[in-house]
Amino acid sequence: MTDIQLYNTRTRQKQRLEPLDPANVRMYVCGPTVYDRAHLGNARPVVVFDVLYRLLRHVYGADHVTYVRNFTDVDDKINAAALARKQAGDPRPLEELIRERTEETIGWYHADMDALGALRPGQEPRATEFIGAMIAMIEDLIAKGHAYAAEGHVLFRVRSYKDYGALSGRSVDDMIAGARVEVAPFKEDPMDFVLWKPSDDDLPGWDSPWGRGRPGWHIECSAMSFELLGPSFDIHGGGIDLQFPHHENEIAQSCCAHPEGGFATIWLHNEMLQVEGKKMSKSLGNFFTVRDLLEQGVPGEVIRFVFLSTHYRKPMDWTAEKAREAEATLRKWRGLVAGIEPAPSPAPEVTEALCDDLNTAGAIAALHRLAGAGDLAGLKASAGLLGLLGEDLGAWADAPVADLGGWAERLAAARAAAMDSKDFAEVDRLKALLIGAGVEVRMSKAGVELVPGAGFDPARLEALE
Repeated sequence: MTDIQLYNTRTRQKQRLEPLDPANVRMYVCGPTVYDRAHLGNARPVVVFDVLYRLLRHVYGADHVTYVRNFTDVDDKINAAALARKQAGDPRPLEELIRERTEETIGWYHADMDALGALRPGQEPRATEFIGAMIAMIEDLIAKGHAYAAEGHVLFRVRSYKDYGALSGRSVDDMIAGARVEVAPFKEDPMDFVLWKPSDDDLPGWDSPWGRGRPGWHIECSAMSFELLGPSFDIHGGGIDLQFPHHENEIAQSCCAHPEGGFATIWLHNEMLQVEGKKMSKSLGNFFTVRDLLEQGVPGEVIRFVFLSTHYRKPMDWTAEKAREAEATLRKWRGLVAGIEPAPSPAPEVTEALCDDLNTAGAIAALHRLAGAGDLAGLKASAGLLGLLGEDLGAWADAPVADLGGWAERLAAARAAAMDSKDFAEVDRLKALLIGAGVEVRMSKAGVELVPGAGFDPARLEALE
């Protein structure tokens, strides 16, 4: 059996994956809160853990891997989105608006992640389907002295779990000093966190021993993972932003509720995403969703390739240049493997790279070597392990690429005339038209070069002819 080495955030070292049951390798990944479109940062863990899912299926067999990724469909942000619709004049009950919003958002999420070539997990539980399991777990935590009820709330008693902080490597006192914690008069300790909170008549709620209310965020994943994977499973994943407090709190709840289990054996966290070297934010104007890129003409396969070009434990920088280079590489490779039957299995060097803590950048380097060596059957099979070059993502590459030679000649002639007249208005006009159609314009002493960008739209140029 092929050895898979993964970096365990909890132990801070690589370790060999030794499944609790090789006939059923189990992985849980925290999914989205479904109140809006998935932004580019939300998509990175989807692609990272999709590659791991593909690798596990390759090594252990497709029927021997259970992949669970949840939908958080009860949350204050979802409530706020539904309330906004109601305040805008929608007369329907709030719960109907919430259900409509979550259904709509889950549909968007599936469409966008499908476009990135991500396989859907075997199970995609919704938090609202497991409220009873959450209530039962909370009751058990109270009975064991790990939680307490206060003013319609139930809170987890953090200091009752001696290993709290092991995942993030901080003591409880350090966390109190450095973290923003919700201060409430009914808390025994500032670090205690909410398992259940009351709902008024305007908010969704469920009957419970503590009154009508709704669950806290952290208990949702603990209950769903227990119900679907048991008290112990192999891998728990998510973005590094979830390490604390979400994953720390999951561990505390789950290990206290089910001390007979170990919860997750290996914890994997992907690093964050930047755009052109800066943190993605609306204030900087560099915040965009996966759908924004797709509608701009950036193929989902190109987005996937750019993601995989950086190791998951390193911050990833999305740039237009990387997207352009990825598109050029994928076009070339698709041309090479067209009509080629894939090899029976991926090339060993590609599998070995992925087995070494998902070294996708190393795997892509190996794909370049296979292409250079002319091993096209191996290239196709190996790219498939990364979710690349499949028929499902290939439609974008079938579209004809416009001949930009005529435009390059026009721009070169305009530039030559402008050098004499010193009037560059026509040069600027042509450049603006080309850039607006997604063409990268490169001018140097050597001449004019026009390169289709990731958002290239030949129809816009044809309309200008």
